[in-house]
Amino acid sequence: MKAIVTGHSRGLGAAIAAELLGRGIAVLGLSRQQNPILQREFPALLTQHEIDLADTARLAAWLNGPALEQFCRHEHDMAIALINNAGTVQPLGALASLAPIAVGQAVALNVAAPLMLAAAVAAMDAQERRILHVSSGTGRDAYAGWSIYCATKAALDHHARAAALDGSSGLRLCSVAPGVIDTDMQAELRATQEEVFPLREQFHELKRQGHLLSSPTAAARIVDFLLSDGFGAVPVAAFS
Repeated sequence: MKAIVTGHSRGLGAAIAAELLGRGIAVLGLSRQQNPILQREFPALLTQHEIDLADTARLAAWLNGPALEQFCRHEHDMAIALINNAGTVQPLGALASLAPIAVGQAVALNVAAPLMLAAAVAAMDAQERRILHVSSGTGRDAYAGWSIYCATKAALDHHARAAALDGSSGLRLCSVAPGVIDTDMQAELRATQEEVFPLREQFHELKRQGHLLSSPTAAARIVDFLLSDGFGAVPVAAFS
């Protein structure tokens, strides 16, 4: 197997990439910045491309180039996995307060990029293609001040549901809510003013009570699930 991981330079994406690499799986990391720590530790297994996934035109040009095919070549009898992890929690706040450009950038990163990459991977000449969207409980429940993030995660869930109905041979998809993880995104939410994000105090309490998963723990669960025989049996899943 080979794997493509978006947002691999930090946080959960870095932990997922490290988990895959530690299991001997070659990784293509796509992010605005490279991950020098992983590059030093896994020089033979990690390939990195610096790309702003919120730039839809640039991503389209990259997908039309040779990089993805070169990484996946010689995998005809093996599996290719795509982990769509990159995303942004911004913009936060009531809908009327949001800048339209910020809304567009969030949708580009959280929805357009993973769906474009999914289409490219689904078309790869490999025996099996596995696509995992890193989703969220916010895609299934609505929260004040979080309309854009909720909507983009719901889009990933419904994309997996609909794509699974295509019945494409060798293609497995699942949109996974991995739980509440102790990442920079969590710190960003806790630093937001309460009038902008009414749930702020709940996230402070999760941190105080030690209820946040570490990134390595969450990554191990995600990779175990991705590699399991049951992956793709249902298009939407959540870890308890």
